[in-house]
Amino acid sequence: MHRVGFIGAGGLRGKLADLVASVGRGIVLTAAADPNPAALQAFRNKHGEHIRLCGDYRELLAGDDVDSVFIISPDHFHEEHACAALEAGKAVYLEKPLAISVAGCDRILDTAYRTGTKLFVGHNLRYFPVLQTMKSLIDAGVIGEVKAIWCRHFVSYGGDAYFKDWHSEICHTGGLLLQKGAHDIDMIHWLAGAPTRRVCAMGTLAVYGDTPRRATADPVPPVRFDTNAWPPGSNGGMSPHIDVEDHNMVLMQLGNGVQASYLQCHFTPDAVRNYTVIGTRGRLENIGDSGECAIHLFNTRTDRFGEPDRVIPVASVDGSHAGADPAIIRAFFDFVLDGIAPSVTPVDARQAVVTGVCATECLKAGGGAANVPELDPVLLNYFHRHQETR
Repeated sequence: MHRVGFIGAGGLRGKLADLVASVGRGIVLTAAADPNPAALQAFRNKHGEHIRLCGDYRELLAGDDVDSVFIISPDHFHEEHACAALEAGKAVYLEKPLAISVAGCDRILDTAYRTGTKLFVGHNLRYFPVLQTMKSLIDAGVIGEVKAIWCRHFVSYGGDAYFKDWHSEICHTGGLLLQKGAHDIDMIHWLAGAPTRRVCAMGTLAVYGDTPRRATADPVPPVRFDTNAWPPGSNGGMSPHIDVEDHNMVLMQLGNGVQASYLQCHFTPDAVRNYTVIGTRGRLENIGDSGECAIHLFNTRTDRFGEPDRVIPVASVDGSHAGADPAIIRAFFDFVLDGIAPSVTPVDARQAVVTGVCATECLKAGGGAANVPELDPVLLNYFHRHQETR
């Protein structure tokens, strides 16, 4: 039997508990910690009266009925919760981002190294079928050597999900270039085959700074995706304090010479991630990121916008986040129980965060460029060996 506890019992990622409960392999949910009694009771109602409920995460970690911990608490708690769980000897599934500061990331990695406790970070884009297909095509050399990557992230639901609660404050997220962008930055690194070494960025609060705010004493509205909240300037109930941007632009110089750009907009009418990867013999572009998708491959020169030389269909996969959530949960237990290396390492997660942190610092300073801090070689080697030996 492998016993699992959750630090964070509610919210959108609380649904991961449903997937854990369905894995089999002798895996059972045994405990949950959350400061919200209603969230705890809802967790118990769904997963069984046997669930031990804890108002404090330290109480959960002190119990002898937990082998692995899923940490889905708000981002600014990740460092504290992850380090405590690793010190307690509990294998950790940590929802992205790894932390919201460079020092926080490195403290978590050092704690995992020092204790020898398994650490896994939930970058679920690595498990999206359309992006896995893009990676396979790139590795097969269909566009030659990768030289440039462009990513555009259209977030139609930005006003609903990021500007009404704690996400709207940089002290809780490190900025949306980190909180939301960590997914895409990691994907750019993965598709290109190298992390960012130098970055510059600009951004602005173009729309949601002028929308109606709720009073500080008013309850925080639950996150819901309301297509009737349009145009974006009419969306109400915004957080009383907003110091993150709703439109961001980043340029990245990667360690292998690849150049990349990332654009994130939270007031578009549509929602999709679009990656264009350009190599020495062509380019790839995804059309859609979930459900029925396609990848367009261009290998023939034309002096106008032409039809793709090849269209690679990608079938829909059952499960939340394009089927990635069930896949990443299985990958976590394959890693913890069987030692099978996952496709994303804690170092990968760290590189996404530090790129987002440095980009945000450039943005807040009005532009400019910054070098991304490197990781201690001892930690780098340890996690590249997938935490097998110290």
